[in-house]
Amino acid sequence: MKIRVVLGGLALALSTITLNVEKASAEELTVATFIPPQHHINKNLFGWFGKEIAKRSGGSLTMKLFPSGQLGAGPVQQYKRVVEGVADITFGVSAYTAAIFPKTMLIIPPGKSKTAKESTDRLWRVFDKYMADEYKQVKALGVFTVAGSLVASNKDITTMSGLKGTKIVPYAAMTTPIIKAMGAVPVQMPVTKMYTGLSTGTIDATYASYNNITPPWNFWDVSKYVVGNIPVQFAATYVAMNKERYDGLSAAHRKIIDGLSGKTMSDQGSATFDGADQRSEGMMKKSPKMKKVKWVQVSSTERAKMDAAVKKGLESIFADYAKRGIKNAREIYNALNQ
Repeated sequence: MKIRVVLGGLALALSTITLNVEKASAEELTVATFIPPQHHINKNLFGWFGKEIAKRSGGSLTMKLFPSGQLGAGPVQQYKRVVEGVADITFGVSAYTAAIFPKTMLIIPPGKSKTAKESTDRLWRVFDKYMADEYKQVKALGVFTVAGSLVASNKDITTMSGLKGTKIVPYAAMTTPIIKAMGAVPVQMPVTKMYTGLSTGTIDATYASYNNITPPWNFWDVSKYVVGNIPVQFAATYVAMNKERYDGLSAAHRKIIDGLSGKTMSDQGSATFDGADQRSEGMMKKSPKMKKVKWVQVSSTERAKMDAAVKKGLESIFADYAKRGIKNAREIYNALNQ
């Protein structure tokens, strides 16, 4: 009887120790975004990520989302925040730290892709060869794009003559030669400032996704035109994790993160952007808001002129890259557009 009592007590003690170890190994990851809580990246991408890590870890690995710049205002500092460990994970736009991601940025200029999925697929075909070295400071969880299929404008810019002198925000400063070749004036501005820029006249137009036109960005409130059939630009975005935080996770938790990273998360991200654009396009077709906005298309003749300007601008971009020591920019761009 005494042996049974001792053994029972030992088993209880061991189970208590096991529970304490499990509790001690529980991890919560902080995720910082600059976008509003209802944005599809917060709801869909990080909603998916949070559910997956909890499910695969049995609840020992979780995340807490801090949207709207709660861990630091403004989108420009998102990469710095994750490198310095202000947040464990951040979502950011590559163009805001262009000097860090010059090769990734070559996915931005117009090429063969039309959707975020097409662009993201092309990026990942060549990512390991050309871009992976740009993410050595962090654990890259995902790199994906959003299609700038439209221009929100307060001027009719369906022609090259209409573009002349137009103050327009491109998806990245590196496309400045393309914008200038079209006769427009490039203005750099984060997406969080574009609504005000359009409403005050600081800018005349901006590249936009369908989702920028509708909530949560609501460009349709401050635009007279939505212009389609333009040379599509892409915004390159990333989800990055602090490297020390990743290395400090248990092997089991690192394995879970690895299983959700790379092309897996990037596919989720591009699908989230494309899905949001499809929903917003449907809203635009039905909403009374669009009665005050002219939805116009660039003609095939004018589009050919714009495409010629894109080619001219690309030559200037490649030359600029060469001056900065990246002599294979044309090779990378061509690989991204095979």
